Amino acid sequence: MPTQTVEALVEGGKASAAPPLGPALGPLGVNVGQVVSEINKKTTLFAGMQVPVKVSVDTSTKAFTVAIGTPPASALVKKEAGIEKGSSNPLMDKVADLRIEQIIKIAKMKESQLLGKGLKSKVKEIIGTCNSMGILVEGKPAFESIRMINDGAFSEEIAKEKTELTAAELKELEEERKKLAEEIEKRRGEFLAKAKLIIDSMAGKARGEIKAKLVEAAIPTKIIEELLPVTAAAGATGAPAEAGKAAAQPGAAQPATAAKKEEKK
Repeated sequence: MPTQTVEALVEGGKASAAPPLGPALGPLGVNVGQVVSEINKKTTLFAGMQVPVKVSVDTSTKAFTVAIGTPPASALVKKEAGIEKGSSNPLMDKVADLRIEQIIKIAKMKESQLLGKGLKSKVKEIIGTCNSMGILVEGKPAFESIRMINDGAFSEEIAKEKTELTAAELKELEEERKKLAEEIEKRRGEFLAKAKLIIDSMAGKARGEIKAKLVEAAIPTKIIEELLPVTAAAGATGAPAEAGKAAAQPGAAQPATAAKKEEKK
């Protein structure tokens, strides 16, 4: 029973007989239209995303099977949240909010790859991913949402496997995302102003000393590195620069040279 496999990357729900699938499947004698239809049926939830698919064809019977790969959970979370990346400081900066229906949708999309035995456990796994990305769930920090689920919250939504939101709910989430972004920018401005005051007040001090003061003031690491780049360390401490100058002076190597001359005598 000879079997041949075709692997390709297609847009969710929009596979077609055009390259790369059509030319690869045609010579195998399989009904390309049926294969494409099956792929689109299985990838409809991944609309707008590139999905890996694997088509195995029995060349004697022309029977085929379609296996669908899935993007990482973090990629699915970002798509649902409408963001390009997670928070660089997830404990402080929240970049988006997701409803439980969206979490259930992602859990179902990743169902075969998640460790939980039931949908409830899989939902909590996805919320764990949200927690590390600085994404709220139902307006609360993700770890609180997990605690709520343990206490029985959202049981009806999970049992009914609800995955759809109304247009009004989606609009509300978009407005909240913009509000969160504004809050992050405002907080960044406050940290920048505070950090610059500290740096100005410690002009001439060693970089390490200034950095310690910034850390003590709870300035985020990203802002510290932005205002106090490592490349400025030599100039701040003076030590590396002085060492370089000493090595460059002609007289620096004279003691060793003089010793060798004495040996020759």
